[in-house]
Amino acid sequence: MSSENNDSERTKLTKDNLDDLLRDLAKTYKKLTHGNAHAELIMVGGASVLANFSFRESTMDIDAVILADSAMKEAANLVSDRYGLPKDWLNSDFRKTASFSQKLREVSKHYRTCANVVEYRTITDEYLIAMKLASARDYKYDFSDIAGILFECKEKGKALTMKDISEAVITLYGGWDTIPETSRSFLKNAFDVSDLGKLYEDTCNQERENKDLLHTFTGKYPNVVRESNIKDILKSLREKNAGLK
Repeated sequence: MSSENNDSERTKLTKDNLDDLLRDLAKTYKKLTHGNAHAELIMVGGASVLANFSFRESTMDIDAVILADSAMKEAANLVSDRYGLPKDWLNSDFRKTASFSQKLREVSKHYRTCANVVEYRTITDEYLIAMKLASARDYKYDFSDIAGILFECKEKGKALTMKDISEAVITLYGGWDTIPETSRSFLKNAFDVSDLGKLYEDTCNQERENKDLLHTFTGKYPNVVRESNIKDILKSLREKNAGLK
């Protein structure tokens, strides 16, 4: 089961180049700091999915908790130039979103250490699902990632339970109060369906359609979409699109 997340306007990070980028970033950071500064990056989102699961083929950037010397920004810029990546390919913008939690460090897992100076950690399994539930973006692969993680964990013989996910939500966010109803409904349905693979594919298709609708809308009406209104705009666009079919 696989699905590629397409976006022709940006260079993608893939399973094939992710580790190369991480190694290059660490080597560059070590050179800039003369090996005197260690760093820790906790990868979340799409990069964490890439590092831990096989169903995702790409992501557009690396969202991370970045604990490092200020030279990390310069190192990231130098790597972006070498690989033709956007300047924000490594960022911590997610810290401003509902998915951020102060508990991420303690639930993260070691991924690899590069150049003996940068430790990369990831969020995985039920904690990554909890973050996706908090984000609840049905135009950025949050819901398909939930289905994909559930599917792959089950295939590996370590199926997650509702209790596992509930405990992760409580650990990261203190409870379910901040989790949107759309996320709760999707998760309930995911545990009810018999074919998680089909749910994953169907959800990917819906998310791509939503993304295309928003892309067309923002092309006609730039500077209108905001975080505060994007869900209402998307709902209106879906209803209009359904009426045309």
